[in-house]
Amino acid sequence: MARSGLQQETRKTAALTVLKRALDLESESRNPQALVCYQEGIDMLLQVLKGTTDETKKHNLRKIISDYMDRAEHLKKRLEQEKEAGKYHKQVKIEENATGFSYESLFQEYLSETVTEVWIEDPYIRHTHQLYNFLRFCEMLVKRPCKVKTIHLLTSLDEGTGKRQQSSGLEEIKQSLRNHGVCLELEYSSSIHDREIRFNNGWIIKIGRGLDYFKKPQSRFSLGYCDFDLRPCHETTVDIFHNKHTKKI
Repeated sequence: MARSGLQQETRKTAALTVLKRALDLESESRNPQALVCYQEGIDMLLQVLKGTTDETKKHNLRKIISDYMDRAEHLKKRLEQEKEAGKYHKQVKIEENATGFSYESLFQEYLSETVTEVWIEDPYIRHTHQLYNFLRFCEMLVKRPCKVKTIHLLTSLDEGTGKRQQSSGLEEIKQSLRNHGVCLELEYSSSIHDREIRFNNGWIIKIGRGLDYFKKPQSRFSLGYCDFDLRPCHETTVDIFHNKHTKKI
């Protein structure tokens, strides 16, 4: 019995640690991440409540859970209002040589089952490493819980010696995506300068360097060659918005 009580206290402490993290994130205006932590911490406390028999402890737990549920609900409503008004804005600054910024780390919280269409504007999907970046981004879209059916890419055409490599590489990616039930629509522009990614659930991500913000790995057998979370980055800024009406390229 004593051991069971100790386990319950350990779980409660872990839940409160997650909720403290949620409070810290909210104070930093990192509201989407804060909401996730609130929900996770509340779920953990609910599990503790189920295993608690002492009525006084149960009463105290219900009060804590209720308070955090109210806070999470208010935060959720505020986020929805910001999204509806098109006023949501979050900025992530990636420092020189920083790690932990793979495409999954940046985009996963904005990819849901409602995402079926994606638009990418990036003038530099030309060279081999840039084609691999785009391929890695497409792999993420196929793997995530979203059900992407169409990817639109607007980029610039390489007019030099890399033109054949660019066209053949993108055609191979297009064929591979087709095998997964995804259509890649390609369009070229000689005047494109903006770098922007849009999901049809309203999220808009602008990255200063586009998809090409990773540094070249030291070698083919160095950490970060395969796992982009371990790959050092160039300094860049990521701006994230939400717009109810996502324009088409």
